[in-house]
Amino acid sequence: MNQPELTDQALALLRNPAVFQWYVIPLLALVMYVYANEFSKKNFKVIAAGFALYGVHWFYEILNALIQKFSGHALWTVPAGTSYLLLIGVGIELSLMFSVAGLVMSKFLPEDPKKKILGINNRIVFAVLNAAMFSVIEIFLATTPAFHWVYPWWGALPVFVTVYIPFFLAAFLCHDWQPKTQKRFLAWIWGIDAAALIVFAGILGWI
Repeated sequence: MNQPELTDQALALLRNPAVFQWYVIPLLALVMYVYANEFSKKNFKVIAAGFALYGVHWFYEILNALIQKFSGHALWTVPAGTSYLLLIGVGIELSLMFSVAGLVMSKFLPEDPKKKILGINNRIVFAVLNAAMFSVIEIFLATTPAFHWVYPWWGALPVFVTVYIPFFLAAFLCHDWQPKTQKRFLAWIWGIDAAALIVFAGILGWI
């Protein structure tokens, strides 16, 4: 349900240093350890998967923030419970989780990227299953004061189809691509994210 006061609460939290909590620092250290550990083992495929999902995550969060700017309300918002609200719909804790989600879940992929499960490519199956799991988690989050689906038509099903399936498809496909293709995709998605943040957050102050 559209609740304007929740949007106002989120905007009051947006990049407000007054609510910062120190537990974010060890969370960041754990993320750094996860990537450093995979790098030391030369597991570049899972690193690519992690960066791919995280880049797509930021693209969606920027888009959600722009929707808030131009319509008055985002599709999802974080009105409470975070120690630092990065954008209208994502606190730093959730963002750090997404920073490793693609890396972690790609480690469960079958070795053979062409293997089929019930006649369907296993990468697609695993993307759908992971998307379903994350959608269920988001159903729980939406029952708490810390996360809000703003519109009645925006919920678990559209999140599952339009958000989480693309997240995990990006991660798992990038995992299997040749290094040159991985680098091209990551440069593309992160280039868009960086440019959008510089323009819309830094220069224009829209998000």
